[in-house]
Amino acid sequence: MLLLKRVYEEPSKMDGFRILVDRLWPRGLSKDRASVDLWLKEIAPSDALRQWFSHDVRKWAGFKHRYFMELKGKKELVEVIRKKIDGEKVSLLYGAADRKHNNAAALREYIERRGGRDDDH
Repeated sequence: MLLLKRVYEEPSKMDGFRILVDRLWPRGLSKDRASVDLWLKEIAPSDALRQWFSHDVRKWAGFKHRYFMELKGKKELVEVIRKKIDGEKVSLLYGAADRKHNNAAALREYIERRGGRDDDH
């Protein structure tokens, strides 16, 4: 099972294995309070893509398309998440205020719809 959770929310045992998928560490949050099991910053969108998107909902479809293209080159990182969800509940953590339009939501969609496999494109 693959869940999404804002990293600023209180950690819970219900979260399972907690993976932060942002390139930057969340502002004002200590590592203890974040309770992150794994920080996969390399799976986050490139700085150029993140800056282009700038959390503009009108660019969401374009952002996902571009991010999915980037993810095709990060197979080993996607596989880390896929292997984890085979055995346990996993929460993808993100810092964005928008709960629907963020890189963790796009990443979950990529993994769930395509299984992270290029042959599904």
